Amino acid sequence: MQLDAMYQEIILDHYRNPHHKGLRDPHDAEAHHINPTCGDEVTLRVALTPASGATGLDEKAIVSDVSYEGMGCSISQASTSVLTDLLIGRSVAEGMETLNAFTEMMQSKGKGEPDEDVLEDAVAFVGVSKYPARIKCALLGWMAWKDAVSQSLEKEGA
Repeated sequence: MQLDAMYQEIILDHYRNPHHKGLRDPHDAEAHHINPTCGDEVTLRVALTPASGATGLDEKAIVSDVSYEGMGCSISQASTSVLTDLLIGRSVAEGMETLNAFTEMMQSKGKGEPDEDVLEDAVAFVGVSKYPARIKCALLGWMAWKDAVSQSLEKEGA
């Protein structure tokens, strides 16, 4: 039970004190996603920097910035805040691996063992996976990030 309380505190802390909130420029792409079930929404911007020695953007590109604006429940907003901490400074490929780990955890119905080394504070959302109606809330920002990164890479022809 103490672990659940700690996870709840992480979620509430990110909701009350969101990281990287507020849309910033420059950015390579922007995605706006809405959860039609509950009305949560997020607009997310991503800026990528070519990997050292690279001439363009590809999956080795570095996520140099993620910024967002949104409204909705504590789960959707906190999850997006955690996402920014996890992905800024990492390569697109590492970000996609983290997204896959988070998605897998969300589909575990609370029975999976999330990898804390990969997900860090995002493991706090493992309890959310027990509630199918809330999974979309937790994934909202992550899907917007995936969409924005895909847009950025398509612009570059990667």
